[in-house]
Amino acid sequence: MSRSASLAWRLTAPLALAVLLAMGAVALFMDHQVDSELDARFHDALLAQAKALTTVVEFEEGRLVASSNGTQPSLLGGDAPISYELRCEGRAASRSDPAPPAPPGWPKQATTTPRFDELDDAGGTQTVMFRFDAPYPAARGVRPHATAQAPRTCWLLVSRPRHDMDQLLLTMDWILALGPVAASLAMLLAVPWLVRRGLAPLRTLAERMRGIGPQAPASRLPEAGVEELEPLVARFNEVLARMDEVLARERQFASGLAHETRTRLAELRSLVDVETRFPSERSPREVMAEVGAIGAELEATVTALLELTRLEAGFEPARRESVDMGAWLARTLALHQATITRRGLVLDIEGFEPGSTMITDPALLDMLMGNLIANAVSHAPEAGRVSLARHGEALDVSNDAPELSQADVGQLGHRFWRKHTGEAGHAGLGVSLAAAAAHALGRNLSFELDQAQRLHARVR
Repeated sequence: MSRSASLAWRLTAPLALAVLLAMGAVALFMDHQVDSELDARFHDALLAQAKALTTVVEFEEGRLVASSNGTQPSLLGGDAPISYELRCEGRAASRSDPAPPAPPGWPKQATTTPRFDELDDAGGTQTVMFRFDAPYPAARGVRPHATAQAPRTCWLLVSRPRHDMDQLLLTMDWILALGPVAASLAMLLAVPWLVRRGLAPLRTLAERMRGIGPQAPASRLPEAGVEELEPLVARFNEVLARMDEVLARERQFASGLAHETRTRLAELRSLVDVETRFPSERSPREVMAEVGAIGAELEATVTALLELTRLEAGFEPARRESVDMGAWLARTLALHQATITRRGLVLDIEGFEPGSTMITDPALLDMLMGNLIANAVSHAPEAGRVSLARHGEALDVSNDAPELSQADVGQLGHRFWRKHTGEAGHAGLGVSLAAAAAHALGRNLSFELDQAQRLHARVR
């Protein structure tokens, strides 16, 4: 037997995965943004140092003199020295010691727009190169405007090691990478407990269900107090209500069937005892006829139960053939003529002309309409009116029903239901058999109580 999956785990796993993916995506985005921002700051610092270097360079009598020792404080922290190479028209190149790593022919690549390159040197090196115009130095004792010349073109390449920056970026990468992992571990540890705590109302609901069963009819679940569980509680209470109805009908059926069977058996025993102790003047044929009638009633009840079971199980497929509805109705009414005459009922018949036919199953038709007609002639008031009508394929049976209510109409067709529980010789199977036969024929049986308190059984 396979073990059931834990609801807490089913909630925790996707939740932790979603958090991990979300935090991973955020970490990647933050890493990209941090790298871009720090690179931009490094480039700005290097460019600022390069431009500062151009302002401290002076030309004196053909010699390039730097007013600094070639080091500039880092704008991002640290004291890594910069190195440079300066070339001007008509002058020899000036370089720091040590000279910066430079690509061959780099002045040709320099423009007025600073160009940044990363060279793979020891620890990595970031360079910036650009072209600028520098004025000629004025001769001693001569005013600058008296000997003004066009500025000469210079090319400057400045480099700085990236080791500190790369270490900072690596540290940031580790922080941003380990953050989601640590958060996921925390989620795996904390979320199951939180989920189990959140599912506590389910366990409470299960404990309350433990005491509900046939031994405690009319028991219902109280409100859960949780929005998501309220529909479940409502549906479960609806199921309990239907189960109570079924159990009530089953108990009612068992009681009625037991009463009917006991009554018939008591009649048989009384008849045998009386005839044995105090023989009557009746002939044995009359006594056996009475015994046979009682046995026939018991057999009819058992047969009805068997037929109902077979119909509901689908063991009685419908056979289609032409049935003379006039002859069929005459034969059916003959079976109930004694009851009709004894109770003084008036019949209204419409649409069952001799020779009119219907394509149907004769046996199922007998079970369907025969039970409806029997129900009508048995329950209509004495001297009442029973109507039988046929309109095409539709069949209607109606009778006066002053004792029925709308609530009773809803119970008609339910198995084992009867209006009066003390009725002898009636187990409440006739209408149930009619409904099962209608279903087997692919027809719909419905009941309606009109304003005149007439019950209409309609087969469509």
